[in-house]
Amino acid sequence: MTFIMISTTIMVLMTIGTGIYFLYKGVEVNKSKLKKALRFNLYAFLPLLVSAIIIFVPNFSQAQGTNATSPSGLGLMAAALSTGLATIGAGYAVGVVGSSALGAVSEEPGILGKTLIFVGLAEGIAIYGLIVSILILGRL
Repeated sequence: MTFIMISTTIMVLMTIGTGIYFLYKGVEVNKSKLKKALRFNLYAFLPLLVSAIIIFVPNFSQAQGTNATSPSGLGLMAAALSTGLATIGAGYAVGVVGSSALGAVSEEPGILGKTLIFVGLAEGIAIYGLIVSILILGRL
């Protein structure tokens, strides 16, 4: 656990250090350099995240249980994952649809109402995840 915390802290500090280096260098940041730095940090962080999940999930799923077969820990994790992943998906969808809608409205202002419907549909993804997590919590 200590190794994962230390290595994650080092990765965060390296990311901040890279940003500070590019800021103080005063040179126009080339997109390829920035992509390389972010790619390195991502490829180093994802294995740490997966290893932390593999190590800690069995401990969390059995926490506060009276017996070893209590499903409440896994149910709580399922509720958290359904809400979290749905909000991540909704954020991505609203970003893509919103930027496209803004471009379309700037070219033709008459389609504002139609584009708002698409943005609203993208926001509905988060509500679906919340409803699923409420249903999961209701079954526990």
